[in-house]
Amino acid sequence: MSQPLALSLTLKQPYDEAIESVTAALKEQGFGILTRIDVDSTLKEKIGVEFRRYVILGACNPPLAHRALTAEPLVGLMLPCNVTVEEMEAGARVNFLNPRAMMGAHPDLGRNAELAAVAEDAYARLAQAHATLSAA
Repeated sequence: MSQPLALSLTLKQPYDEAIESVTAALKEQGFGILTRIDVDSTLKEKIGVEFRRYVILGACNPPLAHRALTAEPLVGLMLPCNVTVEEMEAGARVNFLNPRAMMGAHPDLGRNAELAAVAEDAYARLAQAHATLSAA
């Protein structure tokens, strides 16, 4: 069965505040931010193009990452869990990568029971961060 690629929501708060809220909600679920890619700045610097304010946050939960990499080293190609925040007219759009959808990226991944369990745990944590933000 096909899964949506992302858990999405719109926050009615300014972009910078939304990034702080997302980071805090992830932290509550055991995720830290390993990478931050400011897409708008990068596109401006590299190819001279203007783009709306848009950031990709590379979120990592070390125990989950360890379990996933132990179960299947190739899963490192899909780590960390990406979360995007983009500035909108009336707030910020947030997208959490759906680990369940990533399991469908290759048939062998879905057959690995330990990896499937890690994906479910990651999904539950990201869904809780999503719910926390939705309730705010």
